[in-house]
Amino acid sequence: MNRIAVMSHTLCDLHQPGLGHPENPARVKVILDSLATLGGEVVDIQDEILLSSEGDVLGALKWIHDPAYIERVRSLCKEAPTHVDTTDCLVCSASWDALVASAGLSLRAALDLAGGKFRRAFVVARPPSHHAEKDRARGYCFFNGVALAAEVLARASGGPVVVVDIDAHHGNGTQRHFWERADIGYISVHEYPAFPGSGGADEVGDGPGRNTTRNVPLAAGADDAIVASALEGALEDVVSRLRPVALVVSAGFAGHRDDPVSGLKMTEVGFSRMTRAIVQASEAWSDGRVLSILEGGYEPKSLAASARAHVEALAQQGTVVN
Repeated sequence: MNRIAVMSHTLCDLHQPGLGHPENPARVKVILDSLATLGGEVVDIQDEILLSSEGDVLGALKWIHDPAYIERVRSLCKEAPTHVDTTDCLVCSASWDALVASAGLSLRAALDLAGGKFRRAFVVARPPSHHAEKDRARGYCFFNGVALAAEVLARASGGPVVVVDIDAHHGNGTQRHFWERADIGYISVHEYPAFPGSGGADEVGDGPGRNTTRNVPLAAGADDAIVASALEGALEDVVSRLRPVALVVSAGFAGHRDDPVSGLKMTEVGFSRMTRAIVQASEAWSDGRVLSILEGGYEPKSLAASARAHVEALAQQGTVVN
């Protein structure tokens, strides 16, 4: 049994995109409430993490985003209520502090994992990350904390890193960040065709990064067995070739059959199986190091149950049971 560091911060609650918006502060609360019932032997819940200074967080974010884009987001938050780039990326006057805190949590977790403070962690932050591109917000995402965590781990450890995206929607932003990188791989199993329109099987990276990206697009209606089997095959291929020092997980749970934003038909059992496969791959190639970061999942009950199943599986040894 591995005790999982669960890292969050109340500043993430400050991002209020508006009444009825699915990406709201209640998402973090239902997850933390659910994880608290697992007990202290399984989870170490830290909801007031000491974050790096705003200057340090923004400095690290410049590895991922154009400085002009970062400043544009800051400026638009001051003009709130408004949106950044697309109307689903709404901001309020306090959103800036939440965006910096969310990225700061990814930075802190990556540094702590690289420094050996833990082997596995789950970052419960919002807003999510994986649709955010170098100079554009998209799909509720502003700053790509998953890409930041992978970049920090690669720089700090000097070895390859693989991002494993289990959200129902393809992580277009993360893929673009590492499209030509030989040292950071990207795996995504997702509904296709669907938002954001990317993620075809022919998207495999380019230049030095060719074949370090692996997309497994699945039709609407895919269930636990189909999605989990697809991920297991992709992990075996990419992770065994890259032999990463750590795996970074885009942990999205919108693929649950009760979630309104996806056509996948998964349950928490499927998320548990996928997580066990990730853990198994990490134990084979990465000394068990896994950093998981919350992405989507918008139906409260299924989000809480899926996140709990994910963390329970992270705490176990990596035996896959079909």
